[in-house]
Amino acid sequence: MIKLTLDKALESAGITRYELAKRTGIRYQIIDNYYKNNVIRYDSYVLDRICEALSCDISDIILYENIE
Repeated sequence: MIKLTLDKALESAGITRYELAKRTGIRYQIIDNYYKNNVIRYDSYVLDRICEALSCDISDIILYENIE
């Protein structure tokens, strides 16, 4: 199972979803969906912009959990 950890990354960076939307140029609603882990298909462009804005790696915002 893939889980987004954008909430933790934003808390660590000390910025809000609104600020992230402004930095990335991505609509707030899209950022909010990623923040709330309400995404079915992950957009590589969105993930790239988020990582660039937060100066982080993809592993800092996505967690893979093996559920059996």
